[in-house]
Amino acid sequence: MKLRKSVCLLAVALPFALGAQAPGTEFDGAWTTTMACEASTHMPAYQWTFVSTITNGSFHGQHGEEGGPGYLVIDGPIKPDGSAKLHAKGTVQAGKAGLVTQLKGNKYDYNIEAKFSSNSGTGKRDEGAGILGRPCSFAFTKETPAAAPPAQ
Repeated sequence: MKLRKSVCLLAVALPFALGAQAPGTEFDGAWTTTMACEASTHMPAYQWTFVSTITNGSFHGQHGEEGGPGYLVIDGPIKPDGSAKLHAKGTVQAGKAGLVTQLKGNKYDYNIEAKFSSNSGTGKRDEGAGILGRPCSFAFTKETPAAAPPAQ
């Protein structure tokens, strides 16, 4: 009887001990993220395109070097229906004299309401009261794996 319990316990615990991961989702893979922000009083319009990844339903994208001007990191879970509330944080790339939060090197953060399908997605920055936030839109495109060379 003890042997049977030990075998059952081992069968349940072994995947966790070996570092088994949660199963992937249809969204998993490499994605191209395009972020476009409209001009504001103190900042010009701009657009960034960078590679992001979704692993086990968790989004991660990064533009620039951590802590440097123009750094942006976006993270967050994607629900099975494709909806997501992502969190963005980073440092201002450039800015004119004006609002303190818009000066080069200052930190910022905001949320993104997004919706993903199996191969594309869209998102919109939460502008808050509109005082500090400005309209930014996001487009996500899933990268397709390179075709394997024909067998010879």
